[in-house]
Amino acid sequence: MLFRLLPVLHILGMMLMFFSITYLMPIAASLAYADGTWIDFADAMGIAFGTGGLMWLATLRHKRELKPRDGFLLVTLAWVLMASIATVPLMMAIDGLSFTDAFFETMSGLTTTGATVLTGLEKLPPAVNIWRHELNWLGGMGIIVLAVAILPLLGVGGMQLFKAETPGPMKDSKLTPRIAGTAKALWLVYFGITVACIASLRIAGMNWLDAICHAFAALSLGGFSTYDASVGHFDSPAIEAVLIVFMMLAALNFATHFLAWRGRSLSAYRRDAEAKAVVALVTSSILVCALYLWIVGTYPHFLTSLRHVAFNLVSIATDCGFASVDYDKWPIFVPLWMLFLSCATVSSGSTGGGIKMVRTLILFQQALLELKRLIHPALVAPIRVGATPVPREIAAAVLGFLFLYAFTVAELSFFLMASGMDFISAFTAIVACINNAGPGLNAVGPAQNYQSLTDFQTWICCLAMLVGRLEVLTVFVLLTPAFWRK
Repeated sequence: MLFRLLPVLHILGMMLMFFSITYLMPIAASLAYADGTWIDFADAMGIAFGTGGLMWLATLRHKRELKPRDGFLLVTLAWVLMASIATVPLMMAIDGLSFTDAFFETMSGLTTTGATVLTGLEKLPPAVNIWRHELNWLGGMGIIVLAVAILPLLGVGGMQLFKAETPGPMKDSKLTPRIAGTAKALWLVYFGITVACIASLRIAGMNWLDAICHAFAALSLGGFSTYDASVGHFDSPAIEAVLIVFMMLAALNFATHFLAWRGRSLSAYRRDAEAKAVVALVTSSILVCALYLWIVGTYPHFLTSLRHVAFNLVSIATDCGFASVDYDKWPIFVPLWMLFLSCATVSSGSTGGGIKMVRTLILFQQALLELKRLIHPALVAPIRVGATPVPREIAAAVLGFLFLYAFTVAELSFFLMASGMDFISAFTAIVACINNAGPGLNAVGPAQNYQSLTDFQTWICCLAMLVGRLEVLTVFVLLTPAFWRK
């Protein structure tokens, strides 16, 4: 085990030293707002850099080029380690915050889940809110992809990391000849759209702090807010409309955004089968659910129903997690449908979680093919996503992923129920966490948060967030004996 672990710890030390730079943003915010927490973040920055430096020095003689399988171990440990070290300023700045709750908050931030155990968010020091949302933003495209983009000196093959961390089953196509260039391209697009979102929210009526925080959360599909009432605090159709647009952009493949920008044309979106399926599914769901709530009398006017359904359904379907109303009070069909959408809606290569639309399309095509084979047993036909044929090994991998995904949801839900949670709360908490969608229903609904969970329940949800963000297989491969053999 050590022969594989020590070289990975050497790289992790370097990454942790790099991660310490991220504390500069909350330090600057603290100084700008004079909230007095800059010293906490400066201390945390020193701890992160020092810990990383010690790890790097202690494993220096074990430095070597990592093998492909090492990428999975590095990615998993990186998320756990960075979430752990990110708890330091929170525990310093927030009185009485335990490590368990702080870890839940930072894991939720880095995995872009958006679930929180904190209350009185509007009373938190501005630097603390900036830190929470910066974790969202960094986790959106992935700290690993950022490291590959600007730290090729790590001495680790970039493709191993990129394929281990980047969402989606089809990861071999590159936007540029070099993997570092691909990662840089994705981050430039991500940064550019984030700036546009900040400006749009400022024009729509937010102050600069709220605009920056909510833009970070929207583009990462992270769902953190600076208010307990989330976006409902603003009660602004203009702000909700802006966030809908940018949440939908974040739910599409950022490679498609890059191709559209490079070609100065929207044709990239027309060629993207995932993008068309995402837009069609979300649009039709909004119309059906808005009509349903209007018919059953939840809202007296269709336009009111359309406004609230559009925002909250897009938020949950894209795995963002913002809320403008307590949709837990709606007829159960709509919030459950929204959570179902969170499993399958977003594109691969987006900042969202869940099964991903490309897997949904592959499974749908596979099901249709099996129905045709019942009629024509000798039929030989390829599975296609759009015009792209899908190799059989990818289709088989999707089936394996789906089994592990469903099995994990079931098992972790049983753990929560065994610990005393009711079925709806337990099941929706795990679905929301593994899809990185944020709020569930009942005890973990949009008007509540995860503060009422016991420590055991909190750690189960943390595990669900990690497994979901790294797409199940990346974590579970570490549990196989073959992984640890030379």
